[in-house]
Amino acid sequence: MPTENRDDTLAAAASPSQAGAPALAAAIPAGHGQVTTSEFKIRARDVNVFYGDKQALFDVSLDVPAKSVTAFIGPSGCGKSTFLRCINRMNDTIPSAKVQGSIEIDGDDVNAKSVDPVVLRSRVGMVFQKPNPFPKTIFENVAYGPKIHGLATGKAELEAIVEASLKKAGLWNEVSDRLHQAGTGLSGGQQQRLVIARAIAVSPEVILMDEPCSALDPIATAKIEELIDELRSQFCIVIVTHSMAQAARVSQKTAFFHLGKLVESGPTEEMFTNPRDTRTQDYITGRFG
Repeated sequence: MPTENRDDTLAAAASPSQAGAPALAAAIPAGHGQVTTSEFKIRARDVNVFYGDKQALFDVSLDVPAKSVTAFIGPSGCGKSTFLRCINRMNDTIPSAKVQGSIEIDGDDVNAKSVDPVVLRSRVGMVFQKPNPFPKTIFENVAYGPKIHGLATGKAELEAIVEASLKKAGLWNEVSDRLHQAGTGLSGGQQQRLVIARAIAVSPEVILMDEPCSALDPIATAKIEELIDELRSQFCIVIVTHSMAQAARVSQKTAFFHLGKLVESGPTEEMFTNPRDTRTQDYITGRFG
């Protein structure tokens, strides 16, 4: 074996974190991998979650930057979606769920008794794994939130909100001539952008996305990722993804979960090229997951 090839092989074996690093590093756009603000929108401290007698999260503490994308990665069942659901109290809908610890948005504890979950969810929008448009027209899907929250004083103002939301979601040009057709008649990728438009329409501060591209084809996925990148200048976005390449492409901060614990978090580029914990290294290089 030539010396340089043997040295490369030995180096790769001695430093497995580098095996998957080049492709992941290449997926990070230039100037895209760093958090550009020191301001944190969400602060979580010592969060524990129980479903009956089973503990799903253990002492999770994490700061989420404002106007930035934070990705949660980790194997199935590691607690990343559970933690995401804590941010807007979606776990309240599960009778056996119990949440301990503190999660603050701009210093306000989301679990305080004075906080109305309905009002909280207007501040913290949610986009789920499978597109879930209402069985209503495209217009009514987007107008629903502003109507129930009293954000529009008349028809013209409501129409303006719908148009602006669809434009932000990159969908206006595709549906402007069929606003009164069923939202469920759109393609999967269009439905997911409609759901994002619906979330945007109530002017949230935070958008949570739970594997928003897992049910979409590569072309639709690329459109959603472009949209996420455009929206991060206006919103704090948190995305759960099984795709490490996607996390590298869209996020500025990444948090790795394993067995209900937050193993480590940091700037995305550092997490993928120089992780501090061997468990992160093993997951990124495909040793488990």
